[in-house]
Amino acid sequence: MTFLISLVLVCAGASLRVAVTGACGKTGSLCFSKLHALPGTEVVGVVRSKSPKLLKRLAGLVGAPVDACVHEVDVTQGPDPLAALFREQQVDALLIATSAVPKIKKLSLLKVLLAKLLRREGARPAFRFAPGGTPEEVDWIGAKNQIDAAVSAGVPRVVFCSSMGGTQPDNFLNTIGSRPDGTGGQILFWKRKAEKYALESGLDVTVLHPGGLLDQPGGRQVVFGVDDTLLQRQVRSIPRDDVAETMVQSLFVGAMSNRSLDLCAEERTRLPGGLLSAMLASSLLGNCDYSITPGEPKSQF
Repeated sequence: MTFLISLVLVCAGASLRVAVTGACGKTGSLCFSKLHALPGTEVVGVVRSKSPKLLKRLAGLVGAPVDACVHEVDVTQGPDPLAALFREQQVDALLIATSAVPKIKKLSLLKVLLAKLLRREGARPAFRFAPGGTPEEVDWIGAKNQIDAAVSAGVPRVVFCSSMGGTQPDNFLNTIGSRPDGTGGQILFWKRKAEKYALESGLDVTVLHPGGLLDQPGGRQVVFGVDDTLLQRQVRSIPRDDVAETMVQSLFVGAMSNRSLDLCAEERTRLPGGLLSAMLASSLLGNCDYSITPGEPKSQF
């Protein structure tokens, strides 16, 4: 499928400029790499901190220097700097791969180990988010800023990577980083709030909710669903590479226009054209229903 996309763009003499935010992350860097390798496209990487270590890692992924096509913008600091970059780089489409990333509290690991030694069940490690990196700041404010920047700069097409579980207020992911007053966590609440904002922005938006993300090779058959029904499956995870491939291909498949879908992967190899077939068949599913909402998250501000 990627080859066919390349052939169409090259034959048409077209050049599609695609921005990837979160380009240093595990999923974002895969999107960056795939777009960099796709003839007829130019990728604009957006990162929070443009460090030599990051540039070296991205260069290793694509097999070429990337300094000229990676730009430093903190998406949590308002839409204007990002909109200016979009205009300067003449961006045609945006892949949003930003997300708050929790860090484990090391002391909590000792408590889990002690609980195992005492044969006590239910012990889990505790997590925190770095200052300025909470779900409210990254997954709501940062995502909203990216949508506002796209609107301001006239970027018409957006593919937004979110997460499955948004209909479940008691999902474990919502407890990560939560403070005693109820703020600081609720990542799925904030992601869902941003998704709804994006879908109501007037842009052509595709929202994707992957299941558990695997750092494993891609190439599996992707399965689509809506409203977290895929969480009832025995296997509800998906390699990050398959998520990135779906994000890139969504730019070129009309059936993915103005959609909100869940996705996971079967434990079998994808046949040629398998992802395109799944995308086309997803039209029968409709879209995720945003009247199903876990409620309004509690703001820390």
